[in-house]
Amino acid sequence: MGASIWSNKKVLITGHTGFKGSWLTIWLSQMGANVVGYALNPPTTPSLFSLGQVDQLVHSIIGDIRDRENVYQVMNDFDPDIVFHMAAQPLVRESYVNPLETYEINLMGTLNVLESVRQKSKSSYKKRVVINVTSDKCYENKEWVWGYRENESLGGYDPYSNSKACSELATSSYRNSFFHPDKCEEHGVLLASARAGNVIGGGDWAKDRLVPDCVRALLAEEAITIRNPNSIRPWQHVLEPLRGYILLAEKLYSEGSKYADGWNFGPRDYDAKNVQWIVEKLIRMWNKNLTFQIDKNEHPHEAHYLKLDCTKAHQLLGWKPRWNIEIALEKIIDWTYCYKEQGNIRDFTIQQIKDYEMFI
Repeated sequence: MGASIWSNKKVLITGHTGFKGSWLTIWLSQMGANVVGYALNPPTTPSLFSLGQVDQLVHSIIGDIRDRENVYQVMNDFDPDIVFHMAAQPLVRESYVNPLETYEINLMGTLNVLESVRQKSKSSYKKRVVINVTSDKCYENKEWVWGYRENESLGGYDPYSNSKACSELATSSYRNSFFHPDKCEEHGVLLASARAGNVIGGGDWAKDRLVPDCVRALLAEEAITIRNPNSIRPWQHVLEPLRGYILLAEKLYSEGSKYADGWNFGPRDYDAKNVQWIVEKLIRMWNKNLTFQIDKNEHPHEAHYLKLDCTKAHQLLGWKPRWNIEIALEKIIDWTYCYKEQGNIRDFTIQQIKDYEMFI
């Protein structure tokens, strides 16, 4: 990746206090970017944002993505070169509890960002790259054994997944209506979306997510409770899709409109493992005599199988996964040991980024 491209580049990250947002903020800061973050306070305690003192690396603005005027003001004042829109309600099970809030955040929040870019571009022309980060769950999941391509039907069964499909549709509409790639010289905006899911890594403390639930149980030396042991997911370390987002932003900024489209970032086929496999592997890596148990209560619908076809990113962006699932889980265990021993979280996180950058 081109670190020089990022030197002093003005980058706005919405959702910078979240798990993925914190990793991206740390990474881009290391590459020399001038980062402004806009988000609510960290969604969990503990959090990577707090443990890693990420607020020292970024001009952090605490605000709600649903606050249209505030989003407009930040866009107008900072006038970013590159925008990563990551602010979201990211949990499937939470979307069943609060569906309206999920749509407000994931759809209307996206529209607030896109409209603020449109208004700013009308008053101040310059090249701007905007990447809307959605989810693999935006596709109409038919439980296929093959991966979904970027031109497959969007849908989403649950409110979270559907809200991400809506966010994708809104992005497509704004790209066609206001930021058409063929007219980039007129508006200056290069708009793309990035779809990735089942991202794992150190510093994720979200509730009702498999790996964070496992980490909490391992630290407490308790049995791990799992809901769907046979459900298969395309697991990938958080640095994999983030590298995809960064590469995509670089291509958009340096080479232009042919990259203004939707993109998949997912692991290789052999890294799609079932839930029980992940749990058993984490227990062995933690090296404690712990067990897991099956929660047999009724739960809301969740997909059993979902996979992405990432051929487009492989061929056009030169992006391919670097860490397989075993390495990804080892990195999570290492990160968790650092946390357990009260090590320097920011330095350790930066070192894992460096390890990833050097990995071939």
